[in-house]
Amino acid sequence: MNDTTTIAVFRDAILDPAKRAHYRLAWLSTVDHKRIAVLYMLTALVFFVIAGVEALFMRLQLAVPNNHFLHPDTFNQLFTMHGTTMIFLVVMPVVFGLANYVLPLQIGARDMAFPRLNAFGFWCVPFGGILLHFSVLAGGAPAVGWFSYTPLSETPYSSSPGVDYWAAALFVLGIGSISFAINTIATVISLRGPGITIRRLPLFTWINFVNAFIIIFALPVLNANLAMILIDRQLQGHFFLPIGGGSPVLWQHIFWAFGHPEVYIMALPAFAIVSEIIPVFSRKPIFGYEFVAASSVAIAVLSLGVWGHHMFTVGMGRPLDVFFAISSMLIAIPTGVKVLNWTATMLGGRIRFQVPMLFCIAFLIQFLVAGLTGISHASVALDWQTKNSYFLVAHFHFVAVGAIVFAVIGGLHYWFPKMSGRMLSERLGKWTFWLMVIGFNMTFVIQHFLGLLGMPRRIYTYPDLPHWGWMNMLSTTGVFFMSAAALVLVWNLASSFFRGKVAGDNPWDAWTLEWATTSPPPHENFVALPPIRSRRPLWDLANPDRPDPIVGENSAAVTLPDHNKVGILTFILSEAGFFAALILAYLYFYARPQAGPGPKELDVPRTLVFSVCLFASSFTFWRAEIGLRRQRRATMLGWLALTILLGGIFLVGQGTEYWKLFQTGVDLSTNLFSTTFFTLTGFHGLHVFLGLIALLIFLWLAWEGDFASGRREAAFKSVGYYWHFVDVVWVFVLFTVYILPLLR
Repeated sequence: MNDTTTIAVFRDAILDPAKRAHYRLAWLSTVDHKRIAVLYMLTALVFFVIAGVEALFMRLQLAVPNNHFLHPDTFNQLFTMHGTTMIFLVVMPVVFGLANYVLPLQIGARDMAFPRLNAFGFWCVPFGGILLHFSVLAGGAPAVGWFSYTPLSETPYSSSPGVDYWAAALFVLGIGSISFAINTIATVISLRGPGITIRRLPLFTWINFVNAFIIIFALPVLNANLAMILIDRQLQGHFFLPIGGGSPVLWQHIFWAFGHPEVYIMALPAFAIVSEIIPVFSRKPIFGYEFVAASSVAIAVLSLGVWGHHMFTVGMGRPLDVFFAISSMLIAIPTGVKVLNWTATMLGGRIRFQVPMLFCIAFLIQFLVAGLTGISHASVALDWQTKNSYFLVAHFHFVAVGAIVFAVIGGLHYWFPKMSGRMLSERLGKWTFWLMVIGFNMTFVIQHFLGLLGMPRRIYTYPDLPHWGWMNMLSTTGVFFMSAAALVLVWNLASSFFRGKVAGDNPWDAWTLEWATTSPPPHENFVALPPIRSRRPLWDLANPDRPDPIVGENSAAVTLPDHNKVGILTFILSEAGFFAALILAYLYFYARPQAGPGPKELDVPRTLVFSVCLFASSFTFWRAEIGLRRQRRATMLGWLALTILLGGIFLVGQGTEYWKLFQTGVDLSTNLFSTTFFTLTGFHGLHVFLGLIALLIFLWLAWEGDFASGRREAAFKSVGYYWHFVDVVWVFVLFTVYILPLLR
């Protein structure tokens, strides 16, 4: 057993002052995926309490008609903070925490691929949360909704710094989420144990692996949007202010291009949890493993193309309305496949109605209702009528609360014995279940009818219209039931950690690898792995006379790529999404030229000269790689120094171009062209600068002889991938900004 995670050692550590200080430091500096997972979940718990208090105050304000318990601006601040906190500081951290703990264990890995990056990703969460809530002390929390629609979130309408803190906090949290996704992808691809092929992955791991790709595509888009709103607010840019030629509709397109995939970033981990628990408590393998796995990929792909159903009332035009209506209906197919697979798994099974299974059954029922109401929003006509009503509020909470929270609580009950070595109380677990089910349905089912009766959302009070008063009072009462459920859950977790029944290694008689090690696992996770020939290795071990059919090639020799290469390529993929959003924003405005400075102000011939220097640096870096591979130190140093020189010439050339524009009175705030030009080329220049810093570090290491015998060769290649990517991005920027106007 891990001598730092046992109950006895924990008790000893918190009682002895010297040991307590060491214990705190060990947790704060940890890079162990299990401890980081626990920190994720504890952080989510803290912010869950904060978000719950915010929700409670909002519902108290809405409990009766014409209420003045809260000032309108205070209500808007709570509305913004609650939504942002729940999504970015509660749901995402808790599902990241569960994945962090379970995923390496399920694939037989000792840790995540990049332990330090894993720790960095976690610490972005409390830092981002503190940054967001510090806005309360810095002039007032943001009051623009978690969607922060422009132009209401621009300085003329929101002059307090709350929106700036909101954008900066989400940017930090986005970086942390991308770090987690890179780590997940690299871990699954590169660190699987012997015999664990892609086709043998447990569904929990597989679905979280797919989910990481959605994060890689969606979060950089949000970060680009946040960068643009900060430039508008802090540097007088013109991206989203109509008075300067900007487009508030562009904000909605970019935000919801992130925002709807975000729903699945939260929901897919819930699907993963349910796909793991239902088979175990039905005593049957999952029905249609291949369909569940393939439908997860289909959801990931389709989720990137359905954002427009959030904008049917904007007036996008019939072609776009039809496209997004069809794509929104299509995504119901793979989602429905999952529901059928989970239901078929339970049919004919010997179901054990223990707490994890109860929450999964509740998840299925609530998610089915959420899916039916969700399909209604794919109909443009019906969506038009209900879009700004409480019907949509109820639908979103059926997904965010009914599906995700029920699944997460079930997952906590399922994996808590593995994390702590103790069982949660079944009696308290059932109290949590019934209080949560009653409170949830009391709060949100009635809101569907409020919406159909015409009650609009995003209002702080309402007139005393027929039935609105008692329905809102019932909805508010349900919040107290959910609060009681949360308190019982926290008490169950705390008391069971110290006094719970000893769990044993596999209390549920489950089949995946995390149950093959001790509870809690040792630092290195496993002493040895059992033979793996199917998707249920522990079943095969316990039932040698009737093992599962062998899946794929029966070989322990699995060829895995280098995790450094996978990590940097995944990072590059995320950065490609960031630059794609900036380039599309430039083209969006380029199609609507305005008076004032434009592309004609740019010196194209001079730009082509320093562009050639940047492109040539890819060739010189390639020659430096050859020198390193052949152990020719002088050759490698020479080519690497030339690469740095060429990159430096490019930055100097870009700087002189900026200086010339400044001298003619053109800066970032001049007009829409200058805003988009300086933003796009400036972020590229920043990436070149960061690349040069990395190259200078490697030049110094090579000069000191640290590359002897091939040391750091993998890291050097990773920097090479990044440097070539920066050059490729400049090809697109050069064509879009400099060449395209010449062809117009």
